Amino acid sequence: MDRMLYVAMSGAKEVMLSQANNSNNLANANTDGFKQDFNVFRAQHVEGPGLASRTYSMDERPATDFSAGAIKVTGRELDVVTKEDGFLAIQTPNGDEAFVRSASLQVLENGNLVDVKGNPVLNETGIQINLPPTKSITVGDDGTISIVPADSPSNQLVVLDRLRLVKPNIQDLEKGLDGFIRLKEGGDQVVQESVQVVSGAVENSNVNTATALVNMIELSRKYEMQVKMMTTAKTHSQKSDSLLSLK
Repeated sequence: MDRMLYVAMSGAKEVMLSQANNSNNLANANTDGFKQDFNVFRAQHVEGPGLASRTYSMDERPATDFSAGAIKVTGRELDVVTKEDGFLAIQTPNGDEAFVRSASLQVLENGNLVDVKGNPVLNETGIQINLPPTKSITVGDDGTISIVPADSPSNQLVVLDRLRLVKPNIQDLEKGLDGFIRLKEGGDQVVQESVQVVSGAVENSNVNTATALVNMIELSRKYEMQVKMMTTAKTHSQKSDSLLSLK
């Protein structure tokens, strides 16, 4: 009975992990720019002395869905989204480079350009963008940042900098546990590319809420099945004990 119990117990544990991943996707269905994580089960044979008679289930997050979400028009000039396979670069709190498809840009009091979470936005040379006092800021289709200086007597735009725009190979990208999308270790380095940028819009999450809800129901049923198997194993064990106790 121990084999039946442990197989069912490991299955219930892995279903809980899968449910946590699915719940995280569903919780971020309204998070702009969020990329959902895939989830799969695979068989894991138990290795050791004796016959290979036991196989456990193993839950894994094999990859992230980097497909584009729907575009949401905001009308805010500093909301930007890249088209096709383009990404713009930001700097994470760890100081390394990460990539996003869209961002709601903000200007801090010191002039630093950051995203809505406060992560610095990088220019085409990989340096954080800093802006002088301005009357207005415009982001062009090619990622150029133009401003009207605060002390300008006219409304003439001045090109100041350009966003770092790249087109990495999707196979070289991975999403870390901190939620940032980076290049995999050993992936090809990326350079500035010609990427079209749309201002006044952001990208929605690519989570399909209907699919996520269906997955939640399916995983709940799988968990119930594993619990029933554990209950059955307990019942069988009690029956065996009662038979052995007969004189």
